[in-house]
Amino acid sequence: MTPTNTLEDPRVASALDRMFRHAEQDEATSRRIRAAWPQGSAPLGPQEQADAKAEVYMPISAQGGRLLYNLIRAARPATVVEFGTSFGISTLHLAAAVRDNGTGRVISTELSAAKAAAARRTFVETGLDDLITVLEGDARDTLAAVSGSAGFVLLDGWKDLCLPVLRILEPRLAPGTLVVADDVDLEDLAPYLAYVRDPRNGYQSVTFPVEDGMEISCRL
Repeated sequence: MTPTNTLEDPRVASALDRMFRHAEQDEATSRRIRAAWPQGSAPLGPQEQADAKAEVYMPISAQGGRLLYNLIRAARPATVVEFGTSFGISTLHLAAAVRDNGTGRVISTELSAAKAAAARRTFVETGLDDLITVLEGDARDTLAAVSGSAGFVLLDGWKDLCLPVLRILEPRLAPGTLVVADDVDLEDLAPYLAYVRDPRNGYQSVTFPVEDGMEISCRL
């Protein structure tokens, strides 16, 4: 019997290929946004950032997506929680693994209404929408209202909010739960990295060298 890999489903593969191609054009969009925001201005808040970057994909890498798929296939979590849906590239990898495990669900969060709507359309297009719930709004509010444990966590939203979101989820993290944060090279993620790399906070953490780096932390 041939093993199932939903990432190879033509609908999923086509959607991922299309979105990765769009993502390659994002740097030009990001440069326009940076140029439009005057130097010395006050930092953008989470909602302002979401509105300003509503067209920007900000995806994980293809390699990072496959890493996430493999981790979930191995861990077989009942509930996967994602902070930062964007257009849904990472979410598709998470849901594909859940589909192939034959059990579980994905709860994702997105602050941009436009991105959330686009992601939901893609999930329907790929046939994975039955596994995914997108919570629209500030993840610090939406995830606080979700009951039950989180068996796997991906933190890939605004980097300065990764630690606050983790602290909200911590009471629901059983020993052995994996928490993955993307883009370890970004300065705004430094407080989060300092926290999970300190053994006194209850994690064993390792940096995986894929693209801009993923921090994989195990709840002890």
